[in-house]
Amino acid sequence: MPRISAPTVAEHRAARERALLDAAHQILLETGEAPGLAEIATRAGLVRTSVYQYFRSRKELLQAMVRDIYPRWTERITRAMADAPTEADRIMAYAVTNLTLVAEGAHAVGGALAALAPGEELDEQATRMHRDVQEPLVRTLTNLGVEGPAEVAELVNAMVHGGTLMLESGHSLEAAVSRLAVVLGPLVRELGGQATTGGE
Repeated sequence: MPRISAPTVAEHRAARERALLDAAHQILLETGEAPGLAEIATRAGLVRTSVYQYFRSRKELLQAMVRDIYPRWTERITRAMADAPTEADRIMAYAVTNLTLVAEGAHAVGGALAALAPGEELDEQATRMHRDVQEPLVRTLTNLGVEGPAEVAELVNAMVHGGTLMLESGHSLEAAVSRLAVVLGPLVRELGGQATTGGE
């Protein structure tokens, strides 16, 4: 049995999986491409064969990265919205925090998985996660009495997507947030907010 570096085998496995996921995230941010299992083993300081105890393929690795990122993505958005000065300002906090996360590279995991493994399974996973991320925005719009909150949330997300395209074309996060505020600011102010763009 291999020597373990944690009080229990379960903790040892969790620590190694965490190290592999962190290594994979770093490589993806540096290269923009799905990392190979050999690459992440080297980065994490492990032998390649040990990686297969955790991930059998690059697709399985990327799926684990998605599962790792999206709960934290949702938590960041929820926290930023809770810190907004008014209910209406939660709309801007939602949009700005999404763009911030894209700028930090979390969005790249979904893109890498889509390029590696397109198909129905991925579409279902993406739809489910998109719904989970969008839920606090829909709830906020509902609380504000906005007609068609789910449809309005989709329009807000379309604006976030526009900001994402700006980031991908080389614009700064500050520029993308500024343009986003031009479009979303009037809505937020109409609903009683201050339209601040501080995000988190």
